[in-house]
Amino acid sequence: MNLPPLQEEFVLHFGEMGSRWGINRTVGQIYALLFVNEHPLNAEQIAESLGFSRSNVSMGLKELQAWKIVRLKHFPGDRREYFTTPTDLWEIVRTLVEERKRREIDPTLTKLRELQMSRDKLDGDEYANHRIEELTQLIELLTGWYDDINGLETDRLIQLLSLGARVTDLMNKAGNVLPLRRRKGAAAEKDGGTT
Repeated sequence: MNLPPLQEEFVLHFGEMGSRWGINRTVGQIYALLFVNEHPLNAEQIAESLGFSRSNVSMGLKELQAWKIVRLKHFPGDRREYFTTPTDLWEIVRTLVEERKRREIDPTLTKLRELQMSRDKLDGDEYANHRIEELTQLIELLTGWYDDINGLETDRLIQLLSLGARVTDLMNKAGNVLPLRRRKGAAAEKDGGTT
């Protein structure tokens, strides 16, 4: 690698984490390099900086473009393509969450709904039917919550996230006045194991 020490450490860490996030090491390192670089880089610069082959860099850039987390740039008089990441961290996070939802959650929810609509497959297996219905409701609740949160402006989202434990305190206080549903296990934990 041909990078300053801080960048090298960051890039190496992202490469290691890539496999845990479902991307390969090369893609993680390419993204990390683009993220910490002030100026857009072309494929040759990326390959030289990371010591990767040009074909590996090209494949990695295509994958990052498919995830919509890198941007393509052109400069007057230069026919090469340059790549950069969005400067707004919240835009990156929103894009990653939306892409993961689209690739992982939406197909699962579609399949669960299909299973529920074809009850004949589930006849005679009440337990499986119940579990699938329960899982469908949970995912629908979470995706509804995601849609609500995703609609918030970034400033509002930051305010909401900054509330942290105060939201829990507010819900607990409101639960003393309004009938709020609690998880069965949460009530037992709070009461020291008695319900």
